[in-house]
This record gives sequence, C-alpha cells and structure tokens, in this order.
Amino acid sequence: MLGILSAGIAPGLALLSYFYLKDQYGSEPVFTVFRTFLFGAILVFPIAFIQYVLEKEYNIQSSLINAFLSSGMLEEFFKWFILFYAVYQHVDFDEPYDGIVYGASVSLGFASLENILYLISYGLEHAIGRALLPVSSHALFGVIMGYYIGKGKFSATSKAKWIMLSFLFPVILHGTYDFILITQENWLIIMFPFMIFLWWFGLRKVKKARELSAKHIENQLNF
Repeated sequence: MLGILSAGIAPGLALLSYFYLKDQYGSEPVFTVFRTFLFGAILVFPIAFIQYVLEKEYNIQSSLINAFLSSGMLEEFFKWFILFYAVYQHVDFDEPYDGIVYGASVSLGFASLENILYLISYGLEHAIGRALLPVSSHALFGVIMGYYIGKGKFSATSKAKWIMLSFLFPVILHGTYDFILITQENWLIIMFPFMIFLWWFGLRKVKKARELSAKHIENQLNF
C-alpha cells in the first residue's frame, strides 16, 4: 500500500513543485498551496458521485457528451469553482503567476487522489502511464485555468472575458483528451501529438504569466 500511495502522489507533487518553483517574485505560502491541493483532492468524491448518477440514471450513450459534459465540464467546473471562490480573493493571490500555482495545485490535488484510487483498483504497473497522461494533463488544464484567472484578476479591462476563458479552455482541452480516449482504437497515435501540444500551450502560459507578473511588480514599484 505504501508503494501505491507513493507512486500515486509523487507525480502530482513533482509537477506542483516544478510550477511552484517557477514563481520568481515571492513564493506562495506553502499552507495556502497545500490547502488548495486538499480542496482539489476532496473534489474527487462529489464528482465521482455525480458521474455515477449520470451513468446509472441517464445512461448517456454519446461519446461526445460523456467526454465534454460528464468528464470535461463537470471536473473543470468544480476545480474552477474552488479556484474562483476560495482562492481568487485571497490576500496571497497578489500577482498574475499565482494563478498558475493555485490552478496547478487544485488540479493536481484532484489528479493525485484519483491516481491513488486507480492504482489501488488496477495495480502499480499502471503508475508510469498514469503519471505521463492523466496526472500531467490535469496539471496542464490547471495551469491554463490559472493563467486566465490570474490575467483576469490583474487586468484593468476585460476581466469577465478572461475569467470565462479560464473555464472554457480547460473544458475544451479536457473534453478533447477524453474524447480521444473514448473514441479512438489506436488512441496513443493521436494522444501523443495532443500531449505535445498541451505541454507547449501550458508552458507558453507559464512564460506569459511570469512576464505579466514582472510587469505587475514593476508597476507597483513605480507607483
């Protein structure tokens, strides 16, 4: 069991540490980041219950609806809800890059507990594949969500647009990820370039968020 717990949580903590250490302008309090991580982990239970009800009561046959609604929209909405209502107004969220840290944190909390439960059910031999695909994809959905949340909070205009995009982009990307898994027999052929794109897109947002933070800090100093 210790091996499963370690293998289940290690990828999430490693990715969270990576994005956390990319913060150049004052690291976020570890307690606040860890609390957000725990919020994400707790989300596994209500989401699993809702997905179970949808599957048993409504028996949705459409792959498109299952991928984009039952999985993508449902999971990303709960993560977005935590990020927007529990973190957005927090005093520690004081520069654009912080959105990346907290977005990754809530997503990786969810992904880590989900990963542990999966490995308990199906075995430790799936650990590497889970780390490379579901865990890293959740991290990147969170990074993208956090980028737009951060941009929205510290933009003088178009706040609503950026907040809306912080929800829509992860839903579209998450839904696409699941749609590939559900519908493609040789899904790895398509998933490989999709994951390359996802990493490119996510890391590009990391770079842009750091630039936004640099401008924000500069403006504060000049003010």
